[in-house]
Amino acid sequence: MQQATIAMKWGWIFLGVFLSLGTLSWAEKGLEIPEYDGKDRVHALTAKNYKSLMKKYDVMVIYYHKNVDGNRSAMKQFQIEELALELAAQVLDDLDDEDIGFGLVDEKKDSAVAKKLGLDEVESIYIFADDEIIEYDGELAADTLVEFLYDVIEDPVEIIDNERELKGFHNMDEVIKLVGYFKSEKSPHFIEYDDAAEEFHPFVKFFATFDPKIAKKLKLKLNEVDFYEPFMEEPVTIPGKPYIESELVEYIEQHDRCVTVHQQQPKHVYGEDDIDGEHIVAFAEEDDPDGFEFLEILKEVARDNTDNPNLSIIWIDPDNFPLLVPYWEKTFGIDLSSPQIGVVDVEDADSVWMEMDDQDDMPTADELEQWIEDVLSGKIDPDDDDEDEDDDDDDDDDDDDDDDEEDDDDDDDDDDDDDDDDDDDDDDDNDDDDDDDDDDDDDDDDDDDDDDE
Repeated sequence: MQQATIAMKWGWIFLGVFLSLGTLSWAEKGLEIPEYDGKDRVHALTAKNYKSLMKKYDVMVIYYHKNVDGNRSAMKQFQIEELALELAAQVLDDLDDEDIGFGLVDEKKDSAVAKKLGLDEVESIYIFADDEIIEYDGELAADTLVEFLYDVIEDPVEIIDNERELKGFHNMDEVIKLVGYFKSEKSPHFIEYDDAAEEFHPFVKFFATFDPKIAKKLKLKLNEVDFYEPFMEEPVTIPGKPYIESELVEYIEQHDRCVTVHQQQPKHVYGEDDIDGEHIVAFAEEDDPDGFEFLEILKEVARDNTDNPNLSIIWIDPDNFPLLVPYWEKTFGIDLSSPQIGVVDVEDADSVWMEMDDQDDMPTADELEQWIEDVLSGKIDPDDDDEDEDDDDDDDDDDDDDDDEEDDDDDDDDDDDDDDDDDDDDDDDNDDDDDDDDDDDDDDDDDDDDDDE
C-alpha cells in the first residue's frame, strides 16, 4: 500500500484548538449537519473484529486515539471527537455510491491492531480507500471531514467535456492542478496518468480531456500534461511526453515542494513548507476589499518569484477559521481585521510581522518583495527576540557582578577605616603613656630637690 501523508509541523497553531473547537463551527460552514440521532455507527476496532470490518466497507475511516482511561478532561475531549465522527457517519449513512465505515483504535488497548494497519501517529485520522492509506490532517469537525470524504470517493481524474467545465477548471486557481489531453479513457497513456493521480488523490487535482476543441483552448498536444501552480496564470508543460506513472509522480513530488503560495484550508493543513524551521504566513480575507487587494499584490510577488525554491507562503483566510481568529490574534499580537504577513517560528510561535505604514494603503509589490527578501536572507528573524532576551539576562548578570564588586569594595573600605581607627587609638595610647612617664620624671626631680634642701 502507498501512504499519502502530509506532515503537520504547524502543530502549535492547530493542535488541540481544532479538536476542542472544531465541532462548534458547523453553523459557519455551508454543509448542514443534522442533530445526532443517537444511533451508534462508529465501531471500536479490536483484534477480533477489525478484519471483518475492513472488508465490510468500501472506505474505512479510522481515528487512532490516545488512551483516556482515568483522565476526566481527556475523556470529555474524546467524547467530543467521537460525536464528530458519529455525525459524519450519520450524514454518509445513506450514501448510494460507497459504503463508508468509521472506527476507533485505542493506542493502548489496540496497539496490535494499529501495528497491523500501519497506524503510527496517535490522534490522527486514517482513511483506507482503494488500496491507499490517506492521512487526514484537517479539522476534526463533522462537516469538514464529510467534505473531505466526498473528495476521496470522487474519481482521481475529472474529465472536462464542455465549456462550462473548462470555465470551472480555470476558476480553480488556489490549488495545484494538472490537465492532460488523451485519445480516450482506454489510452495506455491516460491509464498511466490515472495511476499517478491515485497517488496524490485527493490533495492534488487531476483533470483530463478527450475533446480536441477543449485541448486546443488549453494549448495541449496529444498525450501532453500541463502543471499549474496555485495562483500562477501560465502552466508549465511537463517535459518528456508520453509519460509513465513514475515520471509523473517524481515531477509532481519535486514541484509540489516548490509551490510559492499554499492556501490553508480546514480540510487540509499544509505544514511542510518551512524554511529553516520558519513559515511565511499571510492572513487576508478574500471577500474583503483590502484583503482582495493584498492577495493580488501577494500573487504578483509570487509570480515574479515562482522560480525561487526557498520562497513558500501559506495564505490563511480568517473567514475559513472563525474560531481560531482570537487565538491567532493573541498568539501573534496582530489584528486580523486587516491583512497581515509575517514570519513564524514553527517551534515556539515567535513571530515578526510586516509593519504597514498606512492602514488605508496596502504595501506595494516592491515593498512586499523587499520584506520577503529580508526574511529569506535572515535580516528579519523571529529568533532575534530570543537573542534579545539572552542579552537582557546577560545584562542582569553583569549588574549582579557589579553589585558584588561594589559590596566587596565597601567591605574593603570599612576594613581600612577600622585599621586606621585602631592605629589612631594605638597612637593616642602611646602618647598618653609618654605623657605619664614625663610627669613621673618631673615628680621625681622635685622630690630630689626637696631632699637637698
